[in-house]
Amino acid sequence: MSRDNAPHDDADLRTRLIHAGSPGLRDGAGPVNVPVVRTSTVRFADSDAQHRLQARRGAGDRVATYGRHGLDTHQALEEAITTLEGGYRTLLAPSGLSAITLVLLALLKPGEHALVSDSVYAPVRKVDRVLLAQHGITVEYFTPGRDALPELIRDTTRLLYLESPGSLLYEVLDLPALVAQAHARDVLVATDNTWGAGLYYRPLALGADISIQAATKYLAGHSDVMMGSVTAASADVFDRLAAVHDALGLSVGADDAYLTLRGIRTLDVRLARHQVNATEVAHYLAQHPDVVQVYYPPLPQDPGHALWRRDFSGANGLLTFSFAQIDPRAAGAFVDALKYFSIGASWGGYESLALEAAPERLGEHASWRGGRSAVRLHIGLEHPADLIADLERAFEAVRERLKRSA
Repeated sequence: MSRDNAPHDDADLRTRLIHAGSPGLRDGAGPVNVPVVRTSTVRFADSDAQHRLQARRGAGDRVATYGRHGLDTHQALEEAITTLEGGYRTLLAPSGLSAITLVLLALLKPGEHALVSDSVYAPVRKVDRVLLAQHGITVEYFTPGRDALPELIRDTTRLLYLESPGSLLYEVLDLPALVAQAHARDVLVATDNTWGAGLYYRPLALGADISIQAATKYLAGHSDVMMGSVTAASADVFDRLAAVHDALGLSVGADDAYLTLRGIRTLDVRLARHQVNATEVAHYLAQHPDVVQVYYPPLPQDPGHALWRRDFSGANGLLTFSFAQIDPRAAGAFVDALKYFSIGASWGGYESLALEAAPERLGEHASWRGGRSAVRLHIGLEHPADLIADLERAFEAVRERLKRSA
């Protein structure tokens, strides 16, 4: 489902993703995939070589003088993600949340202020409470599209942190407009790009300074890796991030880097199937008498549909729906009755998942009207007819349960 006017909808990116980070040939031959290079220690031929490489690293060159810096496998993955995001360079982190934390710590100092969209991944608020607030950094949450951003920017504001679509309810933001307003006041813009996975949404091309992904999700794609990535649009922003990345001692295992790189090779075909399946399920839910609202930007009735059509070239498998009946037990009863959908807090793998949307997290979104149970679904690669039949059985189980307890 390509968007006619999407700024990044080119076949060339899909081709380059297959080859980005591929190993070169030696003596006329070589493997298709980059080898898994594991080490804690980097050896040097002599002292001069050690000093030369350390000087190059100090000057910003992508060379390793210690295992934590990452060797061939890590560098190949960084190159592939940089190609995907269309940025300058990429840093790897042990998880999506650690990638987010890296950005916040690298760009904010005591006494400074950040503006954060209220629909962000909920653990960002925990980083704020547990870490940033204790270091004298002020975080203010706002609702893009309702609150006037220029009026919220202070003299101490250094970062605008966004997520589009938002977590749980998938609010789509007008990123180019927000970037223009932030840059007019010399405020950097970082955005969580896990939903679009870089393939269907490229925020750096829309003006953002930093794009963050939980590579745990669609990049790795098989529910067996924890990883995050941070891609900077420019050298100066990258250098600030890299200094803190090094100071924090962040590193990822070579095996996880290999698995994530392998996942990127099939990202295009996997996301396309997730979208086809999720769109079919979303239309089924939108017409269901037990559903009052479906949150999925590709649906024409979704509030963010027009912006999604303008800025995105596709969609993933995530959607949320709320029940027509006002009963707090509905969501729990629904997910308990499912067969093909496992109960799980992550997403982005090949399997379908269901999760009761926590009311306290929904309440953090200004767009949430409240009062009803909601379920988040990740639509996997199973046949959509089987998933829809499973959902229908769960709706019937909820009706029976509520009838018995009435």
